[in-house]
Formats: sequence, structure tokens, C-alpha cells
Amino acid sequence: MPSAHRPGLRVSSGLTIPESELSWRFSRSSGPGGQGVNTADSRAELVWDAANSAVLSPHQRNRLLDRLSGRLVDGVLTIAASEHRAQLRNRDAARDRLVALVAEALRPPAPPRRPTAPTRGSKERRLKAKQRRTETKNLRRPPRDS
Repeated sequence: MPSAHRPGLRVSSGLTIPESELSWRFSRSSGPGGQGVNTADSRAELVWDAANSAVLSPHQRNRLLDRLSGRLVDGVLTIAASEHRAQLRNRDAARDRLVALVAEALRPPAPPRRPTAPTRGSKERRLKAKQRRTETKNLRRPPRDS
């Protein structure tokens, strides 16, 4: 499944990262690989400059830079994939990881929790249950001589 025919990475219905903004680096992958381990550059690194991307609105750019601040180096996001032995599969894995990461970072925040208080009925039920439990345990005690 060659990636040359793809117009870009579709993150959501309104956002597609063009291929021109993505760059690739390849290197030797660590781990087992038999005779080809020292010759095949199967590790793939996908690099995207999020800070200077033309497809992001200012709001999206601020949210992305804020949420991914720990992963960005000078506004550049790098995704490395080396879990497969084939470079093509590692390229696809890196693309999928980038899409998932950007989609999660751009997702709007969850609405804040509205604090609630327990109802009077629920308080009464809880206290009645505690009282029943106390009575049950008191009945298990040996009788006191007084």
C-alpha cells in the first residue's frame, strides 16, 4: 500500500495534513531481524512542524501546542515507529499514530463536572442501613453481665 498517491493525512472531516508538510527519516531498527538487521533501514520517523503548519487555525494551533507541549521540540512533532520489520508497515504505523495523536489533542475539553449534593432521601437510606448493620453486629456480641 504505497503512500505516494495519498493527498495527505486526514485527521478529521475538517483537517487534512498535506504531504508537503510531512518529512520522513529512516534508520536501522533495533531488535531481531536476522541477516537483514544491519542493512535494512526499516525504522521510520515522521516529522511534522505543527507550529508553522498552514492547515491549522490559530485556535487549533494554540490547543495543539498546549496539549502536546511535552512531545514537541521547537514546535516540531516527531513520531518514530520501529515495531515492524518492513519499512512500509512502520510508515503506516507512524502515520496512524500521528493522526490519533493530533485528533486527541484537538478534541474539545470535556465539560466541567457540576458538583451535586446527596438528596435527603439518600442520606436517610444510608443512615438507616448503617443503623441496621450496627444492630446486626450488636446481636452477634456475647451478652454482657451488668
